[in-house]
Order: sequence, then C-alpha cells, then structure tokens
Amino acid sequence: MQMPMAKIEILINGRQTGTAARTLEALVKDHAAGDLRVATALNGHFVPVARRATTPIEAGDSVEIVSARQGG
Repeated sequence: MQMPMAKIEILINGRQTGTAARTLEALVKDHAAGDLRVATALNGHFVPVARRATTPIEAGDSVEIVSARQGG
C-alpha cells in the first residue's frame, strides 16, 4: 500500500494553501475549474503548458493560476 504524499505549504494566487501536488500540472488539475484554459507562473516566472508536467513545486513556492475574463 502506497502512502499519500505529505502536504506542502505554498501560495496560490496570494493565498496560503496546502497541497500534495509536486508538479505544476498536478496543481493546476487540482485547482483549475474543469477544462478551463489557464496561464501559470511559478515564483514570478511564466510557465507554458508544455512545461507544467516537468516543473516541480516545493514548499514556499508562489504560484499564480489565472484565466481570461470576458466582459467590460
């Protein structure tokens, strides 16, 4: 039986959050709504979709997950 990964504390959009995710891709899957297309940044640096699966996250990191909004 495999033990679940311990949660780490990170900031997501400025809010302290605990997560078991260890890659940016896993974090986006846990926190983005459905198939909503989002942009991501890790510690102030843009991360393209193609690099999310290989971009690790660690305790203390700051992640921004944003989506486009429509309207005016």
